[in-house]
Amino acid sequence: MALSSSSSSSAANIFVLSLFMLFLIGSSNSAQLSENFYVKKCPSVFNAVKSVVHSAVAKEARMGGSLLRLFFHDCFVNGCDGSVLLDDTSSFKGEKTAPPNSNSLRGFDVIDAIKSKVEAVCPGVVSCADVVAIAARDSVAILGGPYWKVKLGRRDSKTASFNAANSGVIPSPFSSLSDLISKFQAQGLSTKDMVALSGAHTIGKAKCSTFRQHVYNETNNINSLFAKARQRNCPRTSGTIRDNNVAVLDFKTPNQFDNLYYKNLINKKGSFILTRFYSVEDPQIHLLELTATIKRPLKMTLLMQ
Repeated sequence: MALSSSSSSSAANIFVLSLFMLFLIGSSNSAQLSENFYVKKCPSVFNAVKSVVHSAVAKEARMGGSLLRLFFHDCFVNGCDGSVLLDDTSSFKGEKTAPPNSNSLRGFDVIDAIKSKVEAVCPGVVSCADVVAIAARDSVAILGGPYWKVKLGRRDSKTASFNAANSGVIPSPFSSLSDLISKFQAQGLSTKDMVALSGAHTIGKAKCSTFRQHVYNETNNINSLFAKARQRNCPRTSGTIRDNNVAVLDFKTPNQFDNLYYKNLINKKGSFILTRFYSVEDPQIHLLELTATIKRPLKMTLLMQ
């Protein structure tokens, strides 16, 4: 169904709000964030971050999705404070080894490289939390998505919590619809926000272990040819090294940040997350139809400020 220009504009506004809200969740100092936070103290921070991200994504396009996901996982556990970067110490067990993150999150080495370059030009000025936020934005833009001005001034956490990261706050590919909605609502995000933010899956890859159930057991919610294609690289039997085999999330334009993720879902050619819920009679989930018609979904999805 074709959308009127006013409908498209309304939908885009929904997604913009989703992004702003994600940047602010759990941030006690969010009122202090500013696009000009480093304009005098470290004006070269953006060039420093972008140069490293550009090199990393040029070497491996998947890294763009990994850096974006790293930011998302950081924000969902006690806010966007960089705590996901912290290694375990004698006083706390951090988030890196929690099940939602262990052997899953990637890009820590890229963040380390960015931080080293930033420290070389502005020692002791830019927080790691801000580095992660800028890197997420640059990843999207480099892969053809929208560019936005990132509000900065986050303070780095001095501690991290394995238990917090493992408490169920991070959405799982195995979650039910009601569970997903609850997890986003707990962060102050609506079902519409959830659908919008899922557009981040237009880039990146997923492991066989995360989509096996969908491609083998949910025959009513997946295109049969697409399922067979995924099964070739993901055997039914679990517990082998092939659990770590990966597949692109957007099979049409895997290295392009666009709206085809949504169109794939509508055609039942998605690996996980909202694919199985598209047939649910829920008007908010049917927002997917609206989203799929918009050319640049992430002025919408990830303008997380």
